[in-house]
Amino acid sequence: MDDNALLMFLCLCFYKMVLAAGQNESEYCYKIKPATMTGIILGDVGLTVLIVVVVYYCASQRMKRREEADKVYMNVRANCQA
Repeated sequence: MDDNALLMFLCLCFYKMVLAAGQNESEYCYKIKPATMTGIILGDVGLTVLIVVVVYYCASQRMKRREEADKVYMNVRANCQA
């Protein structure tokens, strides 16, 4: 039963693809101008770079605080032993 349902589903998908290929594509496709596409791509790259910079800054600040905290504890331990 499951094989028949899968075969029917695949046949329907193929039928829809054949119908879509035969239709006039300009009716259903939205045309994007090259300037708009360039703006979208540049905006995406800019946002990605911004996210990378913010994550790097936050990670470096956290690591710096951790190293400073370790130094304080090491000095306290050294002072307590003397």
